[in-house]
Amino acid sequence: MDEILEILEKDARITPEEIAKMLNKSPRKIREMIKRYEKEGIILGYKTVINKELIRDANSEVRALIEVNVTPQKDVGFDKIAERIYSFPEVKSCYLVSGTYDLLLIVEGKDLHTVSSFVAEKLAPLENVRGTVTHFLLKKYKEDGVTLKHREENKRIAISY
Repeated sequence: MDEILEILEKDARITPEEIAKMLNKSPRKIREMIKRYEKEGIILGYKTVINKELIRDANSEVRALIEVNVTPQKDVGFDKIAERIYSFPEVKSCYLVSGTYDLLLIVEGKDLHTVSSFVAEKLAPLENVRGTVTHFLLKKYKEDGVTLKHREENKRIAISY
């Protein structure tokens, strides 16, 4: 992968001037390359990794990993059913994977009931879906290469002898 892309992937806030210094290139050249990557769809967006564990509130969402077994369609394979599934707003990510299941989804909802309703009422009834397995995320330790720090809470009861 290009050095500029590697740098931006680690820190999207870094300026073209800083990248230029790191790579011993002109800031103008770096800006042109970034603009080209954006135009060609290589750079799709810029993202902030937020530790939602530290900002839990009434609007916190529940996340689940859902394994989906599907029947591929003639002439289009998995693409059409994947497109149908990832079009749902609840689906944040969709991957074709090897193994027992075909698709891996990351789904978000306001609570467990919302996610389970999505699976029961929208996902499972789809014509080419043969089965699903849902795993609710309980705690995140690392996301997108960033280790998430957690509040230190010692909830253990002290034991004395």
